[in-house]
Order: sequence, then C-alpha cells, then structure tokens
Amino acid sequence: MNKLQTLTGMHDILPEEQKYYQRVQKAIDSVTKYYGFERIDIPVLEMAEVFYKGTGMTTDIVEKEMYTFKTKGGDVVALRPEFTPGIIRSYIEHGMHNLPQPVKLYAQGPCFRYERPQAGRYRQFYTTSMEIIGDSNPSIDGQIIQMSYDVLKDLGFKNAVIQVNSIGDSECRPYFKKILISYFKSKKSSLCSDCQRRLKENPLRILDCKEEKCQVVKAGAPQMVDHLCEACHAHFKQVLEFLDELELPYELNPYLVRGLDYYTKTVFEVIDKNESGSSLGSLFGGGRYDNLVKLLGGRDTPACGVGIGIDRLVLAIKEKDIKTAKVETPEIFLAQLGQLAKRKSLKLFEEFRKAKIPMAESFSKDSLKAQLRQANKIGVKWVLIFGQKEALENFVTVRDMQTGNQQEISLDKIVEEMKKKLN
Repeated sequence: MNKLQTLTGMHDILPEEQKYYQRVQKAIDSVTKYYGFERIDIPVLEMAEVFYKGTGMTTDIVEKEMYTFKTKGGDVVALRPEFTPGIIRSYIEHGMHNLPQPVKLYAQGPCFRYERPQAGRYRQFYTTSMEIIGDSNPSIDGQIIQMSYDVLKDLGFKNAVIQVNSIGDSECRPYFKKILISYFKSKKSSLCSDCQRRLKENPLRILDCKEEKCQVVKAGAPQMVDHLCEACHAHFKQVLEFLDELELPYELNPYLVRGLDYYTKTVFEVIDKNESGSSLGSLFGGGRYDNLVKLLGGRDTPACGVGIGIDRLVLAIKEKDIKTAKVETPEIFLAQLGQLAKRKSLKLFEEFRKAKIPMAESFSKDSLKAQLRQANKIGVKWVLIFGQKEALENFVTVRDMQTGNQQEISLDKIVEEMKKKLN
C-alpha cells in the first residue's frame, strides 16, 4: 500500500515552524493596527469571473496557474490565487463606497496556484494583502510602501530595498505598448516561446519574464517612465518625493511591471539583499490599481495595495538566521496525585489561566516521579504538588526545584502567593 503524504506543492506547517509564522503575523498585526486597517475574511472559493476580469485573462495566473472547476450547479469557480479581486468584489457587493473613504482593509490566509513548486513557493501558500480603497493621492502609495518596509524592519531585515516603477494608465500605456511591440518584434527570434505568444496578447508581460534569454532582450527595451502622460508623470514624481521624505531606500526599476493586469501607475516590490548585495528575491509586491473597482462592476474608484508572501518571508528569516522571539515557557508545574486531587487540579489550573500565569501540567500521568521528571525537563522553578492529603485539607505543597525546599500554602491563597514569587 502506498504511503499517504501531502500533494505536490502542498506543505504542513509543523509545530516547530509555527514560531516563525507567529513572528511574521505579529509584525503584520502591529503595522495594520497602527495604520488603522480593519480585517476582512473572504471565501477561498469565488466565481472564476472575479479573477478573469480582475487579474486578467492573459496573465500567467489565469492562463496556467488557477485551480478552476465546475460545481454541480454548473458554475465555474476558482480557488483564490490572490486576495485583491475578492476584496474588491466584497467592497462593491457590500456598498463600502458609502463608508468614509478611503477604506483600509487587510486579509490573510491561504491562496492557491498550480505552478512548479520551489523553495518558498508552494501551490497552497499563505499571504497577507493590505488594501487602501477610495483615494488617488500619491501619499497613499507612499503609505503602503512605508508599511511594507516597516514589516521587514520589525522582523529584523537590515538590507531591504524598494524597487519602484510607474506603468502609466489607459491614457499613456497604449502608445507605449506600440513602441514596445515594435522593439520586441525586431528581437522575436531571441524570445522564449511564451514571450513570442505574449507579444501578440500582452507585450508588457515580456518585461516580467524570468527566462535568461528574455532578460538580455529586455535590458535594451524602451522604458515606460520616458513615455508617461503628464498626470502619470506628476503622480510618480510625488510618490518618489514621499519616499525621499520618508528616507526609504529605493531603486528605480524601469522594467518592473508586476504580473497582474489591473495595475496602473505605481508598481513596487520590496526585495532583501544579502551581504554581497545580490537579491534574495521579492518578498512583497504591490501597487496602484485605479481601474479594478470599475472593472468588476463598481464605481470609478482609485485604490492601492500590497501582497506579502508569508512562506517566502519565513524562508528568508530562516536563511538569514533572524532570531525569533523566545516562546514563553512556564515557570510553574502542577503535579497531582489521586482522583480527588486530579478533579480539583482542573479548577486550580483554570484559576491560574484566569490570572494569566503560564503553567505546565501532566494530567495524563499519575506517578509523582514521572511528573517531576517532566517538570525537570521543562526547567520550571516551582512544582505545585497536589495530592490526596492536600485535596482534603485545602493546601498546596510548593517545591523550589533549585533548592528542594518545600512549603505549604493555603489553596485559596496559592494564586496570589505564586504571583508574588514570579515578580
């Protein structure tokens, strides 16, 4: 019989890895709370049309990576490959345009893409998405970038760099696409087969290609920043002024486009460099998407956001050996003997929980010797021994594990007395 195991590209997050995910979560929660973001949870399953319209039919996500299937009722649905279109669908569906603008939302959880699994890139992966909807001011772009950078700083990354570009809007992009097509047509034979197809459907995607042969061709391509309309140029100039004012380390990357069709104007990625200066890859990516709300059937509403790849962040933390916060280990162990003591111990344990005092226990073991052995293993300072005599006479024997000294403390005073000892 074949051994059952996880599907290709899926992974278990084991107990010993949870501290890394919790550390990342804590950094994100701290930043979102400070900037006034509210959490939204959206379904894992959406109508596939949400992503066809939002993410774009000619993107790799929709063409190659989306998990789609027909329901028994005949609907074509998809496991979410990203959060933004679903959040915007919710914004429209629940009339959030009636709330004071901008609306600041964040979501987190698993997303799904059928792609070749590699280090830090899974078919079920964990993401946090932060979105500011309803404001066109360049300061919003600056705020989203600042927040992304803050998360990395909080996690102890010292060489984070922001790569930023503007990809224009419907005013100036069509003209730039013509120039781009003209350039790439002259180099068509040097492009990979995917990019030769993209040349017809979506030439901007070629700038996002990671194939080595296309990188060489891309290096000589025209740059969007040289062809921005007046409004896009002014917007981008102000974004860069905000980044200068915030003293954030950024680089202009004229070929950064991001792999999604809904982006307009500002696009950015936050990368981390190692000591030699080479990039460890993109950890965050985002930008402005002023047409998406209208595209999905809502009003004309500007927006800006970022996606944070949690798994890749965890991998980078491990690679760089960034210290995670120590898990708080209890300093008190509750040992109990006999049925009456065991019953009363459950209530006693609950009283310590209410007092927010961490405590270890082993209710499944009956032998005092086995329980003391476990207490030693954990390295607690005190063991509370609660046996038949203690249970009948309402006291607890407190053993100091360093000196071996013992004292008897009344059951109704034990929580307060242990609180004093801990302080």
